[in-house]
Amino acid sequence: MARLSLDELTAEWQRYLNRFDELTREQTAALAIRHRQELAGHFYAAMLQHGEAATLLSHDEVKNRLNSSMQNWISMLYSSQQSTEIQTLIAHQHKIGEVHARIDVPVHLVLHGARLLKERLIELIREQLPTQHRPAAASYAAALIDLAMEVMSQAYAASHERRSRAEEGYRLFAVTQNMASEKEKQRAALLNWENQLMFDHAMGLTAEQLPRLRSSEFGLWFRHKGAHGFEGAVETGLILDAMTHIDEVLLPLFALPQTADAQHTPMQLLRDLREQSKGIAHHLGLLFEQNNELESGRDTLTRLLNRKFLSVVLSRQISYARQAGSSFAVLSIDLDHFKRINDTYGHEAGDLVLQQFASMLLNQSRAGDYLFRMGGEEFLVIMVDVNDQNARRAAEKFRRLAAAEVFRLPQEATLHVTASLGLAMFTGHPDYQQLLRRADAALYEAKHSGRNRLIVAAD
Repeated sequence: MARLSLDELTAEWQRYLNRFDELTREQTAALAIRHRQELAGHFYAAMLQHGEAATLLSHDEVKNRLNSSMQNWISMLYSSQQSTEIQTLIAHQHKIGEVHARIDVPVHLVLHGARLLKERLIELIREQLPTQHRPAAASYAAALIDLAMEVMSQAYAASHERRSRAEEGYRLFAVTQNMASEKEKQRAALLNWENQLMFDHAMGLTAEQLPRLRSSEFGLWFRHKGAHGFEGAVETGLILDAMTHIDEVLLPLFALPQTADAQHTPMQLLRDLREQSKGIAHHLGLLFEQNNELESGRDTLTRLLNRKFLSVVLSRQISYARQAGSSFAVLSIDLDHFKRINDTYGHEAGDLVLQQFASMLLNQSRAGDYLFRMGGEEFLVIMVDVNDQNARRAAEKFRRLAAAEVFRLPQEATLHVTASLGLAMFTGHPDYQQLLRRADAALYEAKHSGRNRLIVAAD
């Protein structure tokens, strides 16, 4: 059935409806629609009692919209009788299946919810329809829900398979464009953290003020990129464990009072930190040796990421943020009046502007952040582990730097270019498309309210 066209699916659905007489269909539809509010409330209340489902349904927007969406779904399911209505219904099941796959709702939860609906609807049929009509109505009510679940599951499976392929591709790609240069870059970042720690300790900073490894350039890169790119390797777990041990065990020990018989003297702690850092560097080297360079997924002009892995990155960031209780931001950027550059100076000049702007973004971003060229003059930045204030400050910095940058064109010509930006903070909603829509809407407002400005999307 997965390979059937929309017309073939519609014909099959119609044949299924024709198995039941018109009275059965009308009675069942009238009862379901009359009690759709109760059915939706029953479904939602029961799902909130399910621990796994409650996590996915906890976001306010999901809670506010689920009840009405479920009511509309019930009405559409039982009132669609004509071919055009059935086609719309089937397309809707496909969309629901794709959304479920996108936000990673397990299939068993979807089927659990369908069973709850069937059970309650059949109870209503037994309570309110004449005895002789109950068996056919109950069979029809359950059959339509099963049929909808079948179509929905097919779309879910296809979408989930695409996502799995993208996940595997990204797992191999995520670390970097060039393994050799990234290896040295991250070893240097680790050493910079260690040197900064030694300097801060020598300057008398308190234990709370000493820099945490997880928040360093290396820590951000490894937690958000390296750990996924090297997923499954023993060394990955060892590095994560060492980072936790440094931040949560060793650094707090600097706050203990120092006495002659203290077990953890500053010198001993510094030696322990050095050994942990050397161990991380050793395991990191082994990880890089096990992996090869992979180019697919990078924009050929700017060397930023392209759209290929955007869904994977956003899905992982949402999962990470929900588990860790952290937040992140999506920043949409569009260069102002870019078409004029191509029209006035030529496409070669436009390409140089894009490359220089991308280079500026790379130089001003943190190692854990993700930079995408979405196409044309559109860019997107995923800023990890940031709150609202930090994200606004970083976005405004990008805007100011773009306006101040002198873009160099062929024949020694120069140009000033501004950018419009739309920023959206992750609010807990499980669907990354909602986050992208908010960032895009903010960008649209920035461009249509004067350009060269930052607009922050409302929560």
